[in-house]
Amino acid sequence: MKIEKVQFENANGYTLSARLEFPPDSHPYAFAIFAHVFTGNKSLSATRHISRSLTQHGIGVLRFDFTGLGESEGEFADTNFTSNVEDLLAASKFLEENYQAPRILIGHSLGGAAVIFAASQLDSIQAVATVGAPSEPEHVMHLLHDKIEDIEKTGVANVSIGGRNFMIKKQFLDDLRSKDMFQILRDLKKPILVLHSPQDSVVEIENAAKIYHAAYHPKSFVSLDGADHMLTKKGDAAYVGELVGSWMTRYVIPPPVEKLKTDAQVAVKLGDVGFTAEIQAGRHGLIADEGEEVGGDDFGPSPYQYLSAALGACTVMTLQMYARRKKWDLKEVRVHIDHGKKYADDCKECVEFSKEIKIDHFEKVIELEGDLNEEQINRLLEIADRCPVHRTLHKEVKITTRLKETV
Repeated sequence: MKIEKVQFENANGYTLSARLEFPPDSHPYAFAIFAHVFTGNKSLSATRHISRSLTQHGIGVLRFDFTGLGESEGEFADTNFTSNVEDLLAASKFLEENYQAPRILIGHSLGGAAVIFAASQLDSIQAVATVGAPSEPEHVMHLLHDKIEDIEKTGVANVSIGGRNFMIKKQFLDDLRSKDMFQILRDLKKPILVLHSPQDSVVEIENAAKIYHAAYHPKSFVSLDGADHMLTKKGDAAYVGELVGSWMTRYVIPPPVEKLKTDAQVAVKLGDVGFTAEIQAGRHGLIADEGEEVGGDDFGPSPYQYLSAALGACTVMTLQMYARRKKWDLKEVRVHIDHGKKYADDCKECVEFSKEIKIDHFEKVIELEGDLNEEQINRLLEIADRCPVHRTLHKEVKITTRLKETV
């Protein structure tokens, strides 16, 4: 996955720091902007995992630090909800001038409220998604605890939020109180997806209900049962990304996938970025990749996992084919396969190899479910070693490579 560090200028002349993430093939069919949580930044775990999931759906994602946060310029004390919305508009302008206008806005917590306001001012936006968003921007004031009175009296106070200290000015409170999100939602009339956890202790689930009821159709709600407000579990953040990615295709229509054209049984394509390979096997499109530990993105099985899968699939098909022909009661068969390299002297059956070299070793563990006697079980274990792929791996295989002739 390609990630570019980019910068853009906001309405006040401050330079905002951002990351622009691209899909595996580096050719997004649409762009999204992600707005992070209040006092957060673009590098929070949930932000990264959600963005990564979206790129798998062909979306380019811009995530940035609001003014005065993360690596962006400016003083946080001088910002407010309005300036956050203006930062989103600046991010949209950057994408429009350098790539293409964004079509999707996603916001987490107060960022969710901000994207609703921004979407009302951006004609290019075709879908909006919020995660744990307050139904009114003013809701964030509960994070200020007993400091509100100090802010009202002195005009400013030092507030601890999430273990970090921030200067909050009275203008921040006044700005929050002036926002009417219900009117914005009534006038928005754009598809919206509301995601919220019933266990959210920071922004209660009732906020999601208010947003949902105020918005016009098409609108959708998904309960993130078991998740916390910050989506600290990687699985919860990835789930949100997958949901948003699937949902938005109803409104931000992806182009038809062009299949690899080939006269061969299988064709595989990989560009000059990453290791995510596109596979065309007959009528079926697949993805292969390498793990993150070797520089891949882990978007699909590795080549050796596909090889093990081929062996496993061929084994279970062969066993069921044989059992059905014999009319044996084989209800289900499961095969577990591990692949690795072992020295030949660890393999009692590999006498033809030099004991100094390593050879590929596949271990198949078979589970049989059904009313089978011992003789039938032993026969099925013999048949397991006779599946075509198993036999191919045991034979000497010849592979020829040539360059395709150009017309």
